[in-house]
Amino acid sequence: MSRRFSLRIVALAVVLALGAAAAIAFRGAGRWLVREDPLGKTDVIVVLSGSMPARAIEAGRIYQIGEAPEVWLSRPESPHTTLGEMGIPYIGEEEYNREVLIHEGVPETDVHILQGTIVDTEQEIEEVAGELRREGKTSATIVTSPQHTRRVKTLWRKLAGKNLRAIVRGAPQDDFDADHWWSNTRDAYSVAREMMGLLNAWAGLPVRPHSS
Repeated sequence: MSRRFSLRIVALAVVLALGAAAAIAFRGAGRWLVREDPLGKTDVIVVLSGSMPARAIEAGRIYQIGEAPEVWLSRPESPHTTLGEMGIPYIGEEEYNREVLIHEGVPETDVHILQGTIVDTEQEIEEVAGELRREGKTSATIVTSPQHTRRVKTLWRKLAGKNLRAIVRGAPQDDFDADHWWSNTRDAYSVAREMMGLLNAWAGLPVRPHSS
């Protein structure tokens, strides 16, 4: 066997190995994004915006088993002002989430909507951490979608500080298919968005939230 032929065999083997590794990584990306913590007692439960009503339903369940005494809702950017000027009533996502929580048995007095308006997860984490400090609290159970959990944990470590603790949970009511995420546009877009968000976080958050 000539040396040139041997080198070709080695090169082909390397290409095949790299291709197999890339295929495994591609298929496993959805499962890799899911990184939940075990449940435990915290000061509050926080429902991150999006995937309504799945996240609020899961927050209601966690409240009902006694893991925290109150639920916080973020206030996402909305067209409320613009539509109001047009005489068109608009109820924000946070109000619908409040109604879902009440439906799930959370007393209205235990549901609190954060005051600051947020446009992305980075601002949500900063808003929650700031409110915890203002309230003299130190821990939160954060409910989001399964594929969003790894990025939430990454952002919490970067933005919340060492004195605040977070338990991050994915809502099982969200129908994200971690094992076949490439099979539909919704899940494929979600994985792409999470990967881009993680790259931004690992790079030190050079891409900032747009102004609300």
